[in-house]
Amino acid sequence: MDFNSTVKGSLLEGFYPAGWNMRKIDACCAHAPEEICERQKFWNRDFKPVPCRDLAEFEVKMGHEIALEVRRAAEEGRKLALILPVGPMGMYRWAVYFLKEWGVGCGHVWCFNMDEWADARGNTIIGEASFQSAMEQAFYNPLGELTVPVGHRNFATRRNLPTYPAKIAALRAEGARLVLVYGIGRMCHIAFWEPMIGGEFKSDREWLAQEYRVAVQLHPLTIEQNSITSFKSRTTLVPCRANTIGPGIMFKADRAIGGADGALGRGMQWQGMSLWTTLRHGPSRWITSSWIPTLPGRLFFLKELAGPLAPEAN
Repeated sequence: MDFNSTVKGSLLEGFYPAGWNMRKIDACCAHAPEEICERQKFWNRDFKPVPCRDLAEFEVKMGHEIALEVRRAAEEGRKLALILPVGPMGMYRWAVYFLKEWGVGCGHVWCFNMDEWADARGNTIIGEASFQSAMEQAFYNPLGELTVPVGHRNFATRRNLPTYPAKIAALRAEGARLVLVYGIGRMCHIAFWEPMIGGEFKSDREWLAQEYRVAVQLHPLTIEQNSITSFKSRTTLVPCRANTIGPGIMFKADRAIGGADGALGRGMQWQGMSLWTTLRHGPSRWITSSWIPTLPGRLFFLKELAGPLAPEAN
């Protein structure tokens, strides 16, 4: 007795995206933990998942990876465009630490926050709960005199988000390197590019061309994920829409640095299925994160997320 054998006629029938094959997703999750890094045919040859023993190791390694990109670009005398998330957040503390230790400034860095809470018109949230505020407190302000220039910081407001494609294209025309930093959502979204959007297009090619969306509707499980991870379980504080970049920006990156740290303690977690699906499913416009392994880069994850994804015996 499981989901697939009982979903018909239940309140969850039709709740998940129409393009989700739940049997295939279940098969992705049915492997032994030690198999999680086994290379798949659709992976980029330079894509590598990296297990981490605990959150401390995870945060250090992600922060180091970001700081290395900044330092390498400085050493090469080239510009760097970073697409940045608000979460995982601990990585920024370590990125700041390494950059300060090395004395590397960010005058050559342009940053593009991948998303922001919004209302139905795309108006963005203001104040401490905003992603802009989170980035300033975690990354820009602690860098002090080494920080990213204010004019190089981009946030996903209704007016600024549509300028991202042209700004990034201009930077790349000048030789800039584009690096995507990301986390994986419960619904396998990257940024807030939700899986339901896949149903709006007839082909993956058309879907891959989409660069951004203002006031995208968020899936109920995305709301619940964020109520747990960002709002201390208070669902009533979570906006139901967001502005977000799309595949036409994300998956044109030269390299991607990702993280999955969704462990809750006492053996509970929310990200194991999303991680396994990302690594095993294969590219599909219905599962945004399934395209991640097609990019060069590293995906850092907490080792416990590998499972086994099965109930523990009492």
